[in-house]
Amino acid sequence: MFHRQTLTLFAALLLTAGLAAAGPILTPPQAYDQAKAGTVTLIDVRTPAEWRDTGVPAGAVAIDMQDPKGPDGFAEAVLAQVHGDHAAPIAVICRSGNRSTRVQEALESRGFTNVANVKEGVSGGANGPGWLKRELPVTACKNC
Repeated sequence: MFHRQTLTLFAALLLTAGLAAAGPILTPPQAYDQAKAGTVTLIDVRTPAEWRDTGVPAGAVAIDMQDPKGPDGFAEAVLAQVHGDHAAPIAVICRSGNRSTRVQEALESRGFTNVANVKEGVSGGANGPGWLKRELPVTACKNC
């Protein structure tokens, strides 16, 4: 009996660990290189005010995660960028990695299967120096 309880507990822990596992992480240079090569759609999920303040990472598409239609509206905007392909490689970036982590999880919960997180973000923080401190290029936001 003890053996069966131990196996059940172990299986439950493995399942829980698998559910909590984070998706792939890219550094800003990796995200920039992949966006430039066209092998990933890089999405800056920050707000228009943030885009105006720092610019948008070169090669990124600016899609505010605070869509008026909520998370489903944001997911629809992302899906439009990848021509309806839930398996298309996507990388999400925010200011410091907190919002992009939530966005990564939200997109995965909506059927996206290839979402990476640029966890250092644009401005950096606890996860690393970030896009700007690594002196990667940015472009002015034209529609902010």
